[in-house]
Amino acid sequence: MINSKKFITDDFLLQSNIAKTLYHDYAKAMPIIDYHNHLSPQQIAENKPVKNITKVWLDGDHYKWRGMRANGIEEHYITGDASLFNRFEKWAETVPYTLRNPLFHWTQLELKRYFDIDTILQSETAEIIYNEANAVLENKTPAQLLEMMNVEVVCTTDDPSDDLKYHQEIASKGFFTKVYPTFRPDNLFFIGKPSFPKYLEQLGASENTEINSYNQLKDILAKRVEYFHQNGCRLSDFGVGDALVMEDFTEDEINVIFTKGLEEKALSKKDINKFRSALFLYLGKLYHQYNWVQQYHLGPIRDNNSRLKTEVGSDVGCDSIGDFPMAEFMSKLFNTLDSTNQLAKTITYNLNPADNELFATMMGNFQTGGIPGKMQWGSSWWFLDQKDGIEKQLNTLSNMGLLSRFVGMLTDSRSFLSFPRHEYFRRILCNELAEDINKGLLPDDVDFIGQMVQDICYNNAKNYFKFR
Repeated sequence: MINSKKFITDDFLLQSNIAKTLYHDYAKAMPIIDYHNHLSPQQIAENKPVKNITKVWLDGDHYKWRGMRANGIEEHYITGDASLFNRFEKWAETVPYTLRNPLFHWTQLELKRYFDIDTILQSETAEIIYNEANAVLENKTPAQLLEMMNVEVVCTTDDPSDDLKYHQEIASKGFFTKVYPTFRPDNLFFIGKPSFPKYLEQLGASENTEINSYNQLKDILAKRVEYFHQNGCRLSDFGVGDALVMEDFTEDEINVIFTKGLEEKALSKKDINKFRSALFLYLGKLYHQYNWVQQYHLGPIRDNNSRLKTEVGSDVGCDSIGDFPMAEFMSKLFNTLDSTNQLAKTITYNLNPADNELFATMMGNFQTGGIPGKMQWGSSWWFLDQKDGIEKQLNTLSNMGLLSRFVGMLTDSRSFLSFPRHEYFRRILCNELAEDINKGLLPDDVDFIGQMVQDICYNNAKNYFKFR
């Protein structure tokens, strides 16, 4: 049994007096703008008490699922129909084995911030922590949990066909936290798969029409972008895990390829890449027209375990870092849009740490006067959003770009209990800057560097996204 002595102290991760000053006096109180996550708009709109920690903490959390599988826990307790307590108990059993994995830090930080629990979660403490947490959650709604963490804005991830009714309900309720949609058209990039024609039916139905040609698809997308914009959307996203290639194409070629995809006829890899290239450019120009920020999450290889995908489904913790070539794709996409002055503000997220310098330098190629930090290499993502990954991203960005213009952290989470990850990032940021001050690598001017900290934690994002 791990000693239950208090672990998450006020100075957790802060290794010098300057680090403590930067965090406590400058970073800690800044509001949170969580500009990319996978929270449920329906849950926020309905705003019913959460009641159970298993449902809000373990459901959908593939980070914890991977840890439990690595610990030999049977799937029955992970994504199966075991009782809520038994699932929590198996996670508690796993926690002591997560030492040096970010899951250990996140677990204890979340227990402390939401429930004021200092006890280390493990088998011996599972029942008492389960009951204490549920006593708090019995009357806590999603909106209240967000307000507890001073979350000013969250941006959910939404399909273009979504009617956004839950976002409209949220907007009418006057919650502390503003909730905006994000336009994520990933399903359109799977031309050549049986799901493509059916998805076109769904997308067409959102505008009460049918999509029978590529021109009709473009018209529908323009209408959906406008609709999302009217409902507060200011970001798009892309997250298809695959090798991406920008191919030259003609409009006639895309019309033929689209028709073949609609009729479920065989398409070559080059056909698929041509269609995707046309979509990237058409959507990119739309995003620029509406002054949106476009996001590209690049590098995962998804659904590696076909058995588990068949038994449980996608997005269950069977994705990993891929080794796809990225430089030529980004260069050609951004250069094509930039050549006609139609390159929107852009954030890229890299999953392969071997490509950190590649991403950081690529974004520097397309910076534009009048928009500080227009092209962003985004925060450490997914497998990299832990202490080592965050430090490497901060250092690489510092070396290759302007850390001072960075728009900061996000959760990329499905859990309403994940927002202490912003605190985790802020503590690491303050400690890194303090280390440089202590080594004489930065001026000993806490006020000036404290302002930089506040910019990275909040001000830069507020100015960059310009939410209404």
